[in-house]
Amino acid sequence: MTPGTKAPPKPAARKKPRQARSQARVNRILDVAEKLLIAEGYNATTTQAIAAQAEVPIGSLYQFFPDKNAIVGALAERYNDQMYALFLQLHASEAKNLSLKDYVDRIVDSFDQFLKTHPGYLAILMPLQGLPELAEIDAENDDRLIQGYIDYFQDRYPGQTAETYEAIAFVIVKGIGTLLWFTFGQTDLAQTRLVQETKKLMLSYLSNYFEDSEILES
Repeated sequence: MTPGTKAPPKPAARKKPRQARSQARVNRILDVAEKLLIAEGYNATTTQAIAAQAEVPIGSLYQFFPDKNAIVGALAERYNDQMYALFLQLHASEAKNLSLKDYVDRIVDSFDQFLKTHPGYLAILMPLQGLPELAEIDAENDDRLIQGYIDYFQDRYPGQTAETYEAIAFVIVKGIGTLLWFTFGQTDLAQTRLVQETKKLMLSYLSNYFEDSEILES
């Protein structure tokens, strides 16, 4: 957490929208909140300002989001759902035909692009890292990504132990993911270099377990 950022309390439970109109209103609230949180920061953003710019009564906002922290939690869940959808897309059937290098390039480039096109993911969530409620949301997302990598590698490269697949997936999600986080805030030149170094690191690591010949011959 950055200095001067107040730790918000644990978010209260929020009502889930059941109708399309209610979901559209929730999406509008989240879109506005994202813009304000990026521009103003957590402490300066108020639920009143979010409701006003979203053009919804404050009572309607509180119907779905009991407090500001519930909005932040909902944004985190939305980012994570989008990230997981990207993961599934990247691991469609054609991914099994890629060389190890092409697979690594595809993964790193795609998640790097995700962070670039979702500035709120870093601008909003990075300063609030360490909060128990966000840590829980991130842990749930990491768990499903880890399981996704386990399933992919077990299917693509049979023969390793369950513990090995789990360790590989853990390193990719926690290690490579963290490296991509910290490429941001760098100059464009430094960021490009760090992304390339991340690819080299991931490729070198996976090459200890899998070889291109295993991909190309299967």
